[in-house]
Amino acid sequence: NVKKTETIFQDGNHKWVAIVRDPDKPNYLIDTNEYLVTHGGQGMLLDPGGAEVFPAVFSALSSEFDPSALSAIFASHQDPDICSSLALWLEFNPKMRCYVSWLWGSFIPHFGGTAETFVNLPDEGADIALDGLTLRAVPAHYLHSSGNFHLYDKVAKVLFSGDVGAALLPPGEYGLFVENFDKHIRHAEGFHRRWMGSNEAKRRWCERVSQMEIDMLCPQHGAIYQGADVQRFINWFDELQVGIVNG
Repeated sequence: NVKKTETIFQDGNHKWVAIVRDPDKPNYLIDTNEYLVTHGGQGMLLDPGGAEVFPAVFSALSSEFDPSALSAIFASHQDPDICSSLALWLEFNPKMRCYVSWLWGSFIPHFGGTAETFVNLPDEGADIALDGLTLRAVPAHYLHSSGNFHLYDKVAKVLFSGDVGAALLPPGEYGLFVENFDKHIRHAEGFHRRWMGSNEAKRRWCERVSQMEIDMLCPQHGAIYQGADVQRFINWFDELQVGIVNG
């Protein structure tokens, strides 16, 4: 499988790279985006993906950054498409740390790692240091996981939003950024109605992130929202009724 990389932000030694969708992936796998944040001489990989896609992610990342300089993984929640590749990354660098909700601190180790691997995040979130850069773990509980975090870079004005904002795009739509919001959001609606579990949690998240400066909202599936489409998405999500199953 092949994934390509795109630099979405760069300012000196501070950089965000999107490791984006693979048009040749098997049809039985959900497509995923991975993101790399680098600052100075260190890097953090966000939601590194499943074991099945590890070779493609590793190859793509290596074209942009020395993987031996990866110091951490950020796992938004516990799903296998998020971090079932963890053991493979730790085999490469056993000293790598994994930031994750405390709720999953004894579940995710089933994918690999030791007690020293995991940095458990409290429900209210926490600051995470990356070689002088401060990133913020933002609470996003029940969206969709009961222990869920997003990651905010105040300098780059980028919010990694995990499954929030995700769209299951049809074959042939591999653009990095959302180009037509009204068309794109149709591919997100069903996913959000079913996978987001709480209207109250959704409302709190929308209130929180509306107060943040966000130039790009980067989900784990689908295209990136930028500019006015960020607030457009937040408004759309705020009005959507979620956590309802028909049948």
